[in-house]
Amino acid sequence: MKKLLILFLLLNSFYFFSQNDEKRPNFLFILVDDQPYDAVGFSKRYPFLKTPNIDKLADEGVNIKNFFVTQSICSPSRASFLTGTYPHIHGVNQNNKHVDPDWESFAPYSAHLQNSGYETAHIGKIHMAHKRGKNHIRPGFDYWFSFIGQGDYFDPKVNDNGIEKKLNGYITDILTEKTIDWLKNKRDPKKPFSLNLWHKAVHEKHLPAPRHKALYKEENLPEPPYKTHKETFEGKPEWQRRKTFGFKWNEKDTVPEILKEKKWPINRFKNMQLLRSLIAVDESLGQVLKVLDEIGELENTVIIYSSDNGYFMGEHTYKDKRLAYENSIRVPMIIRYPKLIKKNSEINEQCLNIDIAPTILDLAGIKTPDYMQGESMLNLITKGKDKNWRKSILFEYYVDDAWPYAGPDQLAVRTNEYKLVDNFLENDIDELYDLINDPGEMKNLINDVNYDQIEKELREESKKLQKKYNYNPDRDWWLRTQLK
Repeated sequence: MKKLLILFLLLNSFYFFSQNDEKRPNFLFILVDDQPYDAVGFSKRYPFLKTPNIDKLADEGVNIKNFFVTQSICSPSRASFLTGTYPHIHGVNQNNKHVDPDWESFAPYSAHLQNSGYETAHIGKIHMAHKRGKNHIRPGFDYWFSFIGQGDYFDPKVNDNGIEKKLNGYITDILTEKTIDWLKNKRDPKKPFSLNLWHKAVHEKHLPAPRHKALYKEENLPEPPYKTHKETFEGKPEWQRRKTFGFKWNEKDTVPEILKEKKWPINRFKNMQLLRSLIAVDESLGQVLKVLDEIGELENTVIIYSSDNGYFMGEHTYKDKRLAYENSIRVPMIIRYPKLIKKNSEINEQCLNIDIAPTILDLAGIKTPDYMQGESMLNLITKGKDKNWRKSILFEYYVDDAWPYAGPDQLAVRTNEYKLVDNFLENDIDELYDLINDPGEMKNLINDVNYDQIEKELREESKKLQKKYNYNPDRDWWLRTQLK
């Protein structure tokens, strides 16, 4: 009996040490700004667009086809990626407030990694409070390289670990060089790492690298799927016609019930500039992956590629983002980790940017803190299914002063079949779309009596999600009183 006990303890010890000796995964999180979900080569949306490195990443990992942001503008979305919480929780619900989340209450996932022995770095855009010097360094990062606000495409002013300086060159290339330098020379090779490479590109003004400025000059911009550029706004909320017609949404000028179709292409130069700007991002990805391979860390690194929000490329005649349409709220999401993720796999379940923080912590073997509202996607991305996965998502938007891009406050509930958008306007209508039969969201069904029961069910579902996520549209006031 004593020999059996000794053997049991020895086997237990062997298991314990073998588990702890297992190398923990590194994390490389590449976040692009304003990249439409279908602006990738493998989607075939733009036949002339070649993104070989993004395509290869998808071929070697999982493509989450229905990945959405909780709010479709830069600052709120980036804060949600970091904290795993909704904007109405972390408090950064607009770009122009220039505030941070309450980091003490909602620490970024990087802080939890850091406390668990990871070395962490943030290289690129943060777009929150306009802090300077060492105050610009956010908690949870051992190395910091960023800039205030949107930054500049050329010759940017940057903050290098608390030291402010101006550099010469193109921002995508500069961020790539800093990333490679950190991987090769600055980090402790004995520690697992978590590295954010968060690009400024392809944000408006969409300035491509000089080497790419002549791309696609002879190419035609293809019409959007489902003919959404033919939008007349018949049966849609009046505020959308005002926005398109040139009036602010809350003015009282009379606008037509039906607008004339715009001639295609819409915003051709602007949209081509965005696609040109994306090529340097694709090149950057290839260079960083090559370095990871050279230093022997490629196969042990979880590589996450996404965008902070979607972008209208003429769909519904719009540009920018913010609104609850699919092109605004849906973003690319690719994850590569060959140890656990099957190559060239796809996930169709609805996932959110608040899911990234819990997923990273789960992969690192760290318990998700209670304040995080997202769900770990680990079962989805490794097994291809999760029987307990959500059936609906909640999207929110708070009106800001980004005219002419802004709309009214919005709260949308989306299932696999339908989307209901509440615009909070007493003298206007809401929106209801059948996503199966009308994936382009061209026909608003809110006044169709045949969909009254669907509308009722969606409003009930919205209430459930609001309760689940502690939705409070007045939280912005609370946060401002706390951060004075």
